[in-house]
Amino acid sequence: MNWETVQVYLGLGDTSMHWVVRVFLIVLGTSIVNFIVTRTLFRLNEQLEKTKTPWDNVLINAAKKPVGAFIWLAGLSVAAEISGKELDPDFSSLIHSIREVGVIVLLTWFILRCISESEKALTTSSKLATRIDYTTASAISKLLRASVVITSALVVLQTMGYSISGVLAFGGIGGIAVGFAAKDLLANFFGGLMVYLDRPFAIGDWIRSPDQDIEGTVEHIGWRQTRIRTFQKRPLYVPNSTFSLISVENPSRMTHRRINETIGVRYDDFSLLPTILADIKKMVADHQDLDTNETYMVNFNQFGPSSLDFFIYVYTKTVDWRTYHNVKQDVLFKAMQIIEAHGAEVAFPTHTVHMADDSRMTLSPERLLTK
Repeated sequence: MNWETVQVYLGLGDTSMHWVVRVFLIVLGTSIVNFIVTRTLFRLNEQLEKTKTPWDNVLINAAKKPVGAFIWLAGLSVAAEISGKELDPDFSSLIHSIREVGVIVLLTWFILRCISESEKALTTSSKLATRIDYTTASAISKLLRASVVITSALVVLQTMGYSISGVLAFGGIGGIAVGFAAKDLLANFFGGLMVYLDRPFAIGDWIRSPDQDIEGTVEHIGWRQTRIRTFQKRPLYVPNSTFSLISVENPSRMTHRRINETIGVRYDDFSLLPTILADIKKMVADHQDLDTNETYMVNFNQFGPSSLDFFIYVYTKTVDWRTYHNVKQDVLFKAMQIIEAHGAEVAFPTHTVHMADDSRMTLSPERLLTK
């Protein structure tokens, strides 16, 4: 079989079919290049995992998919230009425009992935000595992503032949109308911005409001609303503008938890009460889980209806809810043991009825009948 026969067999003898072979070779070459680059980036990322800085991995992870897409964009655009010249000579100008827009889109995609990977590195990477909290990183990331998308959209419009000045002018004039139509949306946006700037709470904080029935753990802070997981495990979606109108308490940032309990002993144990109070106060002062650098008191408080009441006022070192209750339980048990050790008893509601002597209760039969 000679070369002429091979050309006829492959269709190369017809010059009108040469572009088909060229397109095939370009697509095949694009596939090979994409495979090689993808494997190279994968191996390079494995090697960079061993370095002390996370930023090289950020660039590699952000570039993986955009680079592959760019290779295919370049290859397919060249193949389309070759086929376009044979099928429609005016098709090449359209391919040129698509390629320019595609490059802008891929560059935008790469930058957005860099921002996301950087946010992940700042909040979770073990290679950094100090980490930025998730709320701050999320706010900066969202702001950068919005800026990149808006800028890319304007560049794409300019590339497609639209006047950016006209678009900006329309945005300035139409912004007033949009502002009135979407005032609630803007109020929520600026409310979310104030939450990010003032930082009254962060993701993971337990918050509650004395003004409204809002209490739970913050799961997500968006630009329009904040998602709170209540203690019934139900999601609560609160518009961000609400936080500018209500008071918010953040128990997650407390430094101590307070024990404030009132205990009563019997009136019969009045003489033992000073010693009982002294021993309980010593127990509180020596308790390793109580912070005696803060205010602490054990004092007789009042004459109750059926008891002599005293209170225990002290702060725990822990702020954990479960640990706090264990400490509180231990303090109350030890207080009861001290009361019992002195031969006294914890009082409970009682009523005493005093009966007069028989000599003072002279009732005649006539008076009983009148009763």
